[in-house]
Amino acid sequence: MKRNSLVLIVLVASLSGIAFAELQNVEIGGTIRIRGDYFSRDSLGDMSFIEQRTRLNVKADFTQEVSAFIELDSYDVWGEDFRSMYLTGSDLRGSDNVDLYQAYIEARNLWDTPLTVRVGRQELALGNQWLVGLNDTSSMFYGLSFDALRLTFANDVLSIDAIAAKLAENYGDFMEDDIDFYALYGSYTGIDSVTLDAYWMFVRDDVGIYGAVVDGTTADLHTVGLRGSGVIGGFDFELEAAYQFGDVDGVPACPLGFGEADVEYDSFGVNAEVGYTFDASIQPRIFARFAYLGGGDTDGCWSNDRTLPFNRLFSNVEYSEFLDNFTYDNGALSNVLVYGLGIQALVTESIELKLLGTYLQADNDYDAGDTLGWEVGFYGEYQYTDDLSVRAGYAHFFGDDALESTPLVWNAIRVWGGDEDDDYDYVFLETEIAF
Repeated sequence: MKRNSLVLIVLVASLSGIAFAELQNVEIGGTIRIRGDYFSRDSLGDMSFIEQRTRLNVKADFTQEVSAFIELDSYDVWGEDFRSMYLTGSDLRGSDNVDLYQAYIEARNLWDTPLTVRVGRQELALGNQWLVGLNDTSSMFYGLSFDALRLTFANDVLSIDAIAAKLAENYGDFMEDDIDFYALYGSYTGIDSVTLDAYWMFVRDDVGIYGAVVDGTTADLHTVGLRGSGVIGGFDFELEAAYQFGDVDGVPACPLGFGEADVEYDSFGVNAEVGYTFDASIQPRIFARFAYLGGGDTDGCWSNDRTLPFNRLFSNVEYSEFLDNFTYDNGALSNVLVYGLGIQALVTESIELKLLGTYLQADNDYDAGDTLGWEVGFYGEYQYTDDLSVRAGYAHFFGDDALESTPLVWNAIRVWGGDEDDDYDYVFLETEIAF
């Protein structure tokens, strides 16, 4: 039996023994989030829909610091699950799409040490979620959870997470024909109001789905990075830098398919924001943002040898309401430099407004011109009660030369598909309640 398999069995068995602890407390919670979206996308056509995500969870606390958590969720677009066809009166339309979003067992302070084990389907939010997050930003908030084992060692100033997750299972031999994700993530909080992080992440793709350039490829993708964030007086800051390396095997050496190409990851990524909050009743905050997502390089149209762009992994950070919306067709944005300026303020105790301007530029423009365009967004949030929020916003994008033919989406594996002179509009109205 392989060592990794033996370790996993021992950990699960240890949790099974703890599960005989007695039930002490049960809590029920959930959220309902409803958002109406309208996109005017010029050459790509208009699109409008109302989306809703409903979540319901139960947490059970046992003795010996053991707990279990189960959460169901359903993401729907209004009208897609209506069960009746008016023309015939048939009530068989639609389908049941409630999913088991989270279901895990957690044991804390194992063997009188600051060690926590969580095993089962669970959310993972690391740092500011730049690379691993919940996929609930802006529109199309599907959510994201992992089938994973998570070990956490945490004391007053240091926490270290070790994560092993299964992304795809094809029932082959152990460690074959699957996609796995591993991570080590450490945080140091010994400096007042400052957090320092360091991490290593690894995606092992033995299927050819994740990171693939063509069908039949396999990939090993490593990411190492550093992050710092905090508040010093009126200033706040966030700075994260990561380097990716690894290989993709099985890509033909040229379009005719002779031999094997040299395809690898060798890219950098940076995400940064600095802000200043004035000491005033409405707490005005001005901020600047910057991101660099390396675009890789290619040896030309007659060769598949290439360095792949920076891969955003499971990011919950979006740089554009249009280009960076995490749908199947678009996926994550890469091969860009992002410059942003904004201001936000609490105009009343319950209303917050934000204005954000963003300039997007291609890192590798492939001779198409490097300017992707400008985006301006205006957003507001009304905290009606402690549990109920109402949000609204408007964004406009002014397209430019690089928009039409530069690889941007699917982590810059494919082009966006619009015209270089496109103008886009987006309007939304949203409400969310948590209980």
